[in-house]
Amino acid sequence: MSESETKTSEAGKASESSRVRGRKRHGSRYKARRRAAEVLYEAEVRDVDPVAIVEDRISLSYHQDLGVAPVAAYTKEIVAGAAQELDRIDGLIAANLAENWELDRISAVDRAILRVAVWELIFNEDVPVATAVVEGVELVSQYSTDVAPAYVNALLDSIAQNIEKHRAEPTEAPMEEPLEQEDSADDTMEVAVEDSSATATDEDRIVPESTPE
Repeated sequence: MSESETKTSEAGKASESSRVRGRKRHGSRYKARRRAAEVLYEAEVRDVDPVAIVEDRISLSYHQDLGVAPVAAYTKEIVAGAAQELDRIDGLIAANLAENWELDRISAVDRAILRVAVWELIFNEDVPVATAVVEGVELVSQYSTDVAPAYVNALLDSIAQNIEKHRAEPTEAPMEEPLEQEDSADDTMEVAVEDSSATATDEDRIVPESTPE
């Protein structure tokens, strides 16, 4: 094999190695985080329960003709956990923003991704702290503005520096609404379920998923 052929072969191997590393970085966990961020973003934009969106996606995914991607178990875990602890998560984000920044002034995409990353930092000790930070920065690098990675990295790092303190704080208990006392002996409780539909996730951007025709 000539020198030029050897260099070409080595370059090809390096390129293939880079693609493999990319696939590892954007593996199943990364995709689950991205899907969770998409759901949280859509829930905020549409003002609906993110858990209801997930359940809807699961139901629709059983119909192959609709083209709705199955929902990963880790996506369900993130969304359910972030929804339950939303106030605490948002409080941590707001407390660690720069002095002249406010939570409701940053982009909805950034909020969704930060909620995923902070949930992982505080509530999923199986995920290394550094991994949660890196993956959060990776998501905003792919889906947000050029300025987002720097401030998201600083914010998540600030939370990570006090991780044991934050994890030691009590978690939110699910709230139960008190039953209203009725004159009738046959008291009933009605539960309204928001109806939502969607197609498979967009690979290139975080957007609310549209209803299939």
